[in-house]
Amino acid sequence: MLNSPEEEILAKACEAIYRFALKGEENKATLFELGAVEPLTKLLTHEDKIVRRNANMIFGILTSNSDVKKLLRELDILSFVIAQLAPEEEVIIHEFASLCLANMSAEYTSKVQIFEYGGLEPLIRLLSSPDPDVKKNSIECIYNLVQDFQCRATLPELNAIPPILELLNSEYPVIQLLALKTLGVITNDKESRVILRDYQGVDQLIKILESKDLSDLHIEALLVIANCLEDMDTMVLIHQTGGLKKLLTFAENSTIPDIQKNAAKAITKAAYNCMSHFIQTKHTCFLLYSWL
Repeated sequence: MLNSPEEEILAKACEAIYRFALKGEENKATLFELGAVEPLTKLLTHEDKIVRRNANMIFGILTSNSDVKKLLRELDILSFVIAQLAPEEEVIIHEFASLCLANMSAEYTSKVQIFEYGGLEPLIRLLSSPDPDVKKNSIECIYNLVQDFQCRATLPELNAIPPILELLNSEYPVIQLLALKTLGVITNDKESRVILRDYQGVDQLIKILESKDLSDLHIEALLVIANCLEDMDTMVLIHQTGGLKKLLTFAENSTIPDIQKNAAKAITKAAYNCMSHFIQTKHTCFLLYSWL
């Protein structure tokens, strides 16, 4: 039925396959074994919007299967998936196309292809989508992509940091966490640290640490702050706004080892800069000694 010339049949066949794939990994493997993947790829760019939408929905689900991902890399269809991120497409197509890319981007070869086919720019644009699933899929894919230095170095010129910072205000913890993990990677680069500081990103990170309701995000937020303290101007800014004192108090009061460790890491970086006598107190020495 996937080879039918009739659009109604194609749409209904795709809808049935989507429902079948949703039922579990075994069904996805069955679809792969029955040869469903290759004819479905031809429908990703079908002129009928419903057929195209349904085909994208299937791939969003199927690409959690390793055999499907391997075949899609061989078929080289990522450029067609990226094309579905165009602004004029429906939100539901954005959702499943970005899910497909998020699933595929966990592997190196696909990361390279997504970057080379210009996937990073539309993914950054979709961070401002009104749909939380689109945001989640897009930031997850970006997080996977920025593990590669070339992709990470491209982010500043694409003005990616402001929309990533905006995700810290999301009502969905998974989106906030993925945003922090992404910032934790990209702030290893000096230019990204400067941009984050210029957009008051440090203030947002400190506010996260001050919120007990966001305790699940504290470990990742501390890692980002530790990276930012590599930058001298940021370190001075954090000290002048009382951030260093908050970090020390936060570390001393926490009972979670990973939080103490990451806070100590941040404070140690500040100490290496020798910019504040505050962090040379006996409390800091005790904290660092406990960590070590």
